Amino acid sequence: MQNENKLDLIIWGATGFTGQLVCQHIKNTYSKTKLVWGIAGRNKEKLLTICKKLNLNEKMIFIADSNNIESLIKLSSKTKVICTTVGPYAKHGTNLIEACIKTGTNYCDITGETQWIRRIIDKYHKKAKEKSIKIINSCGFDSIPSDMGVYYSQKKIFERTGKYASKINMRVAGAKGGISGGTYNSLSNVLEEARVDKDVRKTLMNPYGLNPIDKQSGPDKYDLQRVVFDKISNSWVAPFVMAGINTKIVRRSHALIDFKYGSGFSYDEATLTGKGISGKLKGYFSLIPIFLATRKKGSLLKNLVDYILPKAGEGPSEKTRTNGYYNLRFYLTVGDKIYLSKVIGDMDPGYGSTSKMLAESAVCLALDKTPKTFGILTPSVALGDPLLIRLKENAGLTFEINI
Repeated sequence: MQNENKLDLIIWGATGFTGQLVCQHIKNTYSKTKLVWGIAGRNKEKLLTICKKLNLNEKMIFIADSNNIESLIKLSSKTKVICTTVGPYAKHGTNLIEACIKTGTNYCDITGETQWIRRIIDKYHKKAKEKSIKIINSCGFDSIPSDMGVYYSQKKIFERTGKYASKINMRVAGAKGGISGGTYNSLSNVLEEARVDKDVRKTLMNPYGLNPIDKQSGPDKYDLQRVVFDKISNSWVAPFVMAGINTKIVRRSHALIDFKYGSGFSYDEATLTGKGISGKLKGYFSLIPIFLATRKKGSLLKNLVDYILPKAGEGPSEKTRTNGYYNLRFYLTVGDKIYLSKVIGDMDPGYGSTSKMLAESAVCLALDKTPKTFGILTPSVALGDPLLIRLKENAGLTFEINI
């Protein structure tokens, strides 16, 4: 099939919880544009149901299986871009990467699975560069607000001061939303792999674990593991559950742009819990869900959490998604001055906002003139300003800086 006959975009995993949200956003936002897109999965009946809901032509349905590489090669050959929500990616994602490499197809996902990203970097980065394609990981709440927040902040601070921030401390000022079974399954899979594989543990513990092998050094240490008083925000802070992936994505971005902000650039993340004794106590209480969710598979506590939390394919209600939000603050150190920038999302981070960010990343990848960067990439390095524009216009994100 010649490139001009290909679809612009196919959503792989369209029948899943997040996949349906991605499809709905694209339908609502791009139905009156020239975007040519389709949906794909392994169950034709479920796809037909989604097709009717979206009022799509049945010719835009495609069938494949994540365990059948030939079916994925056939699928990826039909489109310029594959957008996938099918996780855990460590279990279901590698064959699709392989197929995209073979067919020269661009790709984006919402994985937060650090150990899997490391594996595909090692195996496919060079091949993707040779094919001049973009394989973009972490295009959801992990890690677009962090990655694009740093990109935006550094861009603006340089425009105003002529200097880049030598240190950025991201603090979650507020967030509200639910969790889906898919996300919880992915988290559980990462932890289980780490328990049995020392190389996985090594990648997770290395602050620069997603950097190119020869660029894994810098001033940053382990992500925050306890409640501490944070002088830069003048507040107690607690560990942020997404910091483990977000900080590594930001550092990979910096390495891929040849340490543009300086070899001593430092970045970390934490959650603001407030001032005084109440802030400190809130910080300790915030550790309880993390403790419960990270128990060993098969343990009593783990079984209880597995029973309570949503199963695969389930997620928060429309009301929960709509009423959700997040507010991220970026404290930028430039010389002896500190500046503040913010990224604010208008829906729950994990699903309402994530689905819009992934959809806009995919459309950006399909239609926009993006930077001439190729390989296993991060959102900011792969898509840059064009994505920033789409996030502002269509994904409900607000970027602002006080100077």
